[in-house]
Amino acid sequence: VIYPPHSKLSDKEKTNICYLSFPDSNSGCLGDTQFCFRLRRSSGRKVSLCCFLDQLDRDLPVYLKKDPAYYYGYVYFRQVRDKSLKRGYFQKSLVLISKLPYVHLFRTVLKRIAPEYFEKSEAFLEAVCSDVDRWPPPIPGEILHLPIMGIIMKLRIPTYRDKPGTTQIVQNMHQADAQISMALPTVHEVDLFRCFCPVFFHIQMLWELVLLGEPLVVMAPSPSESSETVLALVSCISPLKYCSDFRPYFTIHDSEFKEYTTRTQAPPSVILGVTNPFFAKTLQHWPHIIRIGDIKLPGEVPKQVKVKKLKNLKTLDSKPGVYTSYKPYLNKDEEIIKHLQKGVQQKRPTEAQSVILRRYFLELTESFIIPLERYVASLMPLQKSISPWKSPPQLRQFSQEDFMKTLEKAGPQLTSGLKGDWIGLYRHFLKSPNFDGWFRSRQKEMTQKLEALHLEALCNENLVFWSQKHTEVETVDLVLKLKNKLLQADREHLPVKTDTLKKLQTHIDDIILALPDDLQDILLKTGTT
Repeated sequence: VIYPPHSKLSDKEKTNICYLSFPDSNSGCLGDTQFCFRLRRSSGRKVSLCCFLDQLDRDLPVYLKKDPAYYYGYVYFRQVRDKSLKRGYFQKSLVLISKLPYVHLFRTVLKRIAPEYFEKSEAFLEAVCSDVDRWPPPIPGEILHLPIMGIIMKLRIPTYRDKPGTTQIVQNMHQADAQISMALPTVHEVDLFRCFCPVFFHIQMLWELVLLGEPLVVMAPSPSESSETVLALVSCISPLKYCSDFRPYFTIHDSEFKEYTTRTQAPPSVILGVTNPFFAKTLQHWPHIIRIGDIKLPGEVPKQVKVKKLKNLKTLDSKPGVYTSYKPYLNKDEEIIKHLQKGVQQKRPTEAQSVILRRYFLELTESFIIPLERYVASLMPLQKSISPWKSPPQLRQFSQEDFMKTLEKAGPQLTSGLKGDWIGLYRHFLKSPNFDGWFRSRQKEMTQKLEALHLEALCNENLVFWSQKHTEVETVDLVLKLKNKLLQADREHLPVKTDTLKKLQTHIDDIILALPDDLQDILLKTGTT
């Protein structure tokens, strides 16, 4: 059943969703299980260019921007014994499909609605949808109130202006308020410490592997563990965006199965979460494999474990651990391990442990990325080189060698005490999809900034005076160029003040008014082409 009924999914998408909505039979998930998957949208489908959502997307941090090529599926699966059914079990999944990566929000929504849906069936979904129809648009930075089946969820979607690593607390205002409302501490974060617990001693090496976009497989006993671990891995390089594909739960029925498991070429840059024992055989040629047992919160400190050799990974019942021959570039940070171990001994709440771990990853990523940010900012032409009468100047080329030279004086050692082969890590990173994605988005931002500065330079000129000294043909050409500039500013959302745009429009109107009547008519008609 699809609800609302007018939702359009291709046959391929429906098949993929069906297979991804149930745990593999070997997982033996009795009771209720929640997990999530990520699904490639069918090609050839019209990607709806909803300007409104794109506008909201602009204010999000990069790692929360929607990817038009993918859907997320949030699943609530129930399996209970039922003798009245032929198979002896009641097995059903309720799946919420969205373009938004708000894992915690949709997990909370499903927890609220799925148990009732299993008892009340389709009519109940209609009531749920009418609640969802009343939700405000997902505007980043605002406190949103979302009604859902008798309660109101209060939450805030982060914006790119938020200081990384801080979460603005959404609180219930009054005691009475607490009865009907529920404040969500986050819309997208997973329980980082719980997810990394099984591979506790290798967190820094895993951070390097994710940063470099290395092929990674997470082999787990159930989809909830595989999906949470994959999402934790992807988020550990935040505020950098992980730019390759990642599948929190991947099955042998997936339409990309052949593409991702072929041995004729090197494994792709992707993180896969799997539960089927068959993958132990099909993916044993992959360079980095994480095996996790059941995720439980440790009552005791995990034992120190060495990285295991890949050749020891033959079956799915191999011991939990990280199987790889990768040699980390950076020396191990013993402090974070001790800090978290102490937390386990002192029974520190898992939320607090997650905050410590998230801050550690954030500081590591920022120490790594700040020298790159600093170097890329130096590629911007000087403001005095921007002339209103010439095209905006180009950004200078990124030179790997020039960047490497800056590291001696302004490298990660300014903010991180970690020793190791930082240069080697940068060289490897510069070849990765994560660098490519990061650099492209910085390039776009800086090019738009140059366009905006060029517009401002034009506004500060006396354009009417200029037009009086030039021929009508040149003046008409200028008017058309200025109109195109205005259109571009609107279309590309250039970072220009509204006053600047108004000023430019006034310049255009004044120039047109100074022209002969016949030209005025033509130019006023060619308003926005």
